[in-house]
Amino acid sequence: MATVVVNGVEHYYEWIAEADSPGASGRPVMVFLHGWAGSARYWESTAQALKSDFDCLLYDMRGFGRTQAPAAEQMVADPSLGSLESFAEDLRILLDQLGLSQPVYLNAHSMGGTVGLYFLDRCPERVQKAIFTCNGSFEYDQRAFEAFYRFGGYVVAVRPKWLSRVPLAPQMFMSRFLRRSIPLAEKQAFLKDFLVADGATAVGTLRAAVSKHATEVMPAAFSRVQRPALMISGEYDKITPAELGRQAAAMSDQIEYVLMKETAHFPMLEDPATYLEVVLDFVRAKS
Repeated sequence: MATVVVNGVEHYYEWIAEADSPGASGRPVMVFLHGWAGSARYWESTAQALKSDFDCLLYDMRGFGRTQAPAAEQMVADPSLGSLESFAEDLRILLDQLGLSQPVYLNAHSMGGTVGLYFLDRCPERVQKAIFTCNGSFEYDQRAFEAFYRFGGYVVAVRPKWLSRVPLAPQMFMSRFLRRSIPLAEKQAFLKDFLVADGATAVGTLRAAVSKHATEVMPAAFSRVQRPALMISGEYDKITPAELGRQAAAMSDQIEYVLMKETAHFPMLEDPATYLEVVLDFVRAKS
């Protein structure tokens, strides 16, 4: 298992590529960022389909999947590690550690889209083009946010490990996220990732992603996008409704918008052929 130390934490990463020396082959690099309580696993099929065009770099963000969370004393010593901006800093260090100095293509999903946006805002010179899938901009609603925090905290707290062995549990767990069916193995992997996610990190990133701070910072960052970007929304997404993506895309003339019909929060898995067509049309277009 390949790891690299970023901010004192060993981060899991993997390359999916045709080149013998991915990242050093001179071919373009696409970096994939996963969403809340997930891991790079669900990007693997997309990366496999794109590896003839890109060296694809996948990694698990801090506290999720195969990457451990920082030690409690490290979090106390540096409270900023709880911010999504710090995950964007993780990405910058990861690219430095792997010797990737050339601009990369970003493909970021859900909460990973917010991390990717913050990275693009801070380091535009390191991004060739950016793809945001199922992300967007939203307005502050204190009552709704507080109810969301209570519900999210409960969901994270009640995660018995035996749940993954319950028949139909993966299907039930994923039902809210999907419009179309995806393979059972993908549903099982999602549930496994959710069950092993670090509790403090899961709660902290949930609050950071849906916060007054995010409603102030994200619109400004979208309006400052300096690189060609693409926002892809799922028509029936209940997690990040398509209108939020449309609103974010309208904030910058650098952002194109695509609505994927008959999909929800995971269009890359629900309709992979259309998703790949949309992505390749965008990355191949001349800027």
